[in-house]
Amino acid sequence: MKVLVAGLGNMGRSHALAHHADARSEIVGLVNRSHVDLPEALQGYPRFDEFTTALEVTEPDLVVVATYTDTHANYAIAAMEAGAHVFVEKPLAGTVADAVDVVATAERLNRKLGVGYILRHHPSWQRLIAEARGLGGPYVFRLNLNQQSDGPTWETHKALMETTSPLVDCGVHYVDVMCQITDAQPVKVNGMGLRLSDEIAPDMYNYGQFQVVFDDGSVGWYEAGWGPMMSETAFFVKDVISPNGAVSITDGNKGASDDVDGHTKVGGLLVHRPGNDQLIDLPDEPGHQALCDAEQTWIIDVIQNDADLTRHMNDAVQSLRICLAADESIRTGQTVHLGETV
Repeated sequence: MKVLVAGLGNMGRSHALAHHADARSEIVGLVNRSHVDLPEALQGYPRFDEFTTALEVTEPDLVVVATYTDTHANYAIAAMEAGAHVFVEKPLAGTVADAVDVVATAERLNRKLGVGYILRHHPSWQRLIAEARGLGGPYVFRLNLNQQSDGPTWETHKALMETTSPLVDCGVHYVDVMCQITDAQPVKVNGMGLRLSDEIAPDMYNYGQFQVVFDDGSVGWYEAGWGPMMSETAFFVKDVISPNGAVSITDGNKGASDDVDGHTKVGGLLVHRPGNDQLIDLPDEPGHQALCDAEQTWIIDVIQNDADLTRHMNDAVQSLRICLAADESIRTGQTVHLGETV
């Protein structure tokens, strides 16, 4: 399978390394607008600084889009129209309308469209979702991921915030978890946020929080902040509560809040039912590279087995819809009532 990888930041490099190691893949090109140093394993592949040229020259079967959010929709649609299947990093697009267009293109052209929800490929998060669903709803979701970033990581965050807030960039992961647990439709979203740094655009905020209400009565809270001013106290909270008990990620050693491996690490789950607590140990969890390997193995399997990704694509639009509604609520100061959903 001929693979073109666009975007060579943290995620793009890891996805490229996954295809380098997979005997079913042949990397035919790596795209990045500026020159970046690459691991030795990737240095021999053709390099391009322009996506359209790379697409025309390499004629790939699969395009991995790991660029900034503002290019996701255009790159994904161009790749599918050129005959390729697509794996695109989250969020699927910068607007709900663009995300819907990407999904419609995949359906019209019969292309596979996978979205980079890395937690879907993590066995510990799969276990958390299964345990929560086993309790039965309605649910309270208490989720956050704050990152005390400085140096190169803060520079990366500032670059991301040129187009996407942390609430949207990170939030889609955890809203996707909410949606997998409840299966309900979102009804309304309230958000609030604050610009805590003069180093970002006047109309951008680097701290945000929102509440979402679902039509089964479930309610969710999510919080995300980036920057050197963020607190590392309670930066990683993951609780799901129902009338029958709760499931929580335990307070193991999560490392620094901007440690990419710590963002997916579970370590253990505490399943609480009134009068009975069960601690589930989850040793030997996959690290960041192993999870990226799993994602790329999955998309190849999807293509080869012609798997149906309808629910997967609709979920990607749904989680984005909720997070962008939170962004709208922050900017307008109003509750956003969600209409017909996907």
